[in-house]
Amino acid sequence: MIHPTAIIHPTAQVDATAEIGPFAVIDARVVVGPQCVIGPHVHLTGHTTIGARNRFHTGAVIGDAPQDIRYAGAPTGLRVGDDNQFREHVTIHRSNKLDEDTVIGSHNYFMAHCHVGHNCRIGDRVILANGATLGGHVVVQDRAFISGNCLVHQFVRVGMLALMQGGSAISLDLPPFTIARGDNGMCGLNVVGMRRAGFPAEQRLELRRLYHFLFRSGRRLRAAVAAAQGEFASDAARAVLEFVATTRRGLCADTGRRRPATGDAGESAA
Repeated sequence: MIHPTAIIHPTAQVDATAEIGPFAVIDARVVVGPQCVIGPHVHLTGHTTIGARNRFHTGAVIGDAPQDIRYAGAPTGLRVGDDNQFREHVTIHRSNKLDEDTVIGSHNYFMAHCHVGHNCRIGDRVILANGATLGGHVVVQDRAFISGNCLVHQFVRVGMLALMQGGSAISLDLPPFTIARGDNGMCGLNVVGMRRAGFPAEQRLELRRLYHFLFRSGRRLRAAVAAAQGEFASDAARAVLEFVATTRRGLCADTGRRRPATGDAGESAA
C-alpha cells in the first residue's frame, strides 16, 4: 500500500489502510486517517490531521505554511474531515495562529489548481472549480459552488448554497442561496442548486420574495432586515437574515432589475 519511493517521516501517523503513491512526502506531524489515497508527488506537511477516505491527486500540497509575511514559523494547524477530493496541484495552507486552525469539512470537491488560504473554514459539500482562489480567513458555508477562476478576498463569507459565476470576484459577503456575477455583483438566487438540494417550490418562492424584499425594494438594508424579521419565518429565510445582519464587510450589490416576486415561474432568473 506504500510505494517504495514515498518518503514518510517516522513520527507521521498513517493508517494501515491508506495508499501512498510514488514520490509522495508525508512530514512528521501529519495524521492520515483510514482508506485515504495519497497520489504521486503529493506533499502533506504541518500539523495536519486528515480524516477518512480522502483522496489527494498528483502534486497536491496540503498543510504548508501560510502566505503571511507576519508568520514566524509557529506550529499551526490544518484539520480535514472525511470523503474529500483534492485534484491536481490543489494547495491548502495551515493557519497563521496557534489558537485557530484552517478547517476543511467533509464531502468537498477541490478541482485542479484551486487554492484555500490560511485560517479558512470550509463547510460540507462545497465545490471549488479549477483555479478558484480563497484568501485568508474566508468562510464558505455548506453546498456553496465557487466556479472556475473565481477570486474571494480575505475575511469574506460565502453563504450556504451560494454560487459564484465563472471568473467573478468578491471582496464583500455573498448571502446564502444567491449568485455572484462580475465584481461584487449579485444577480438573484441559485434556484438550480436549491432544487438539487431538495428545496420545495414554496420554500424557493419564499426565498425569492425575501431576496426582492431585501435587495430590490429600495429600502435601506438595516430597515429591510428589521421589517423582514416579522414576515419570513422559515429556517432558510432566518439563515439569510442572520447572515445579512451580521456582515462586517458589507454585501455584494444586486445588479438585476426590480421585478415583482409573484410566482415560481421564471425563478431561475432571480
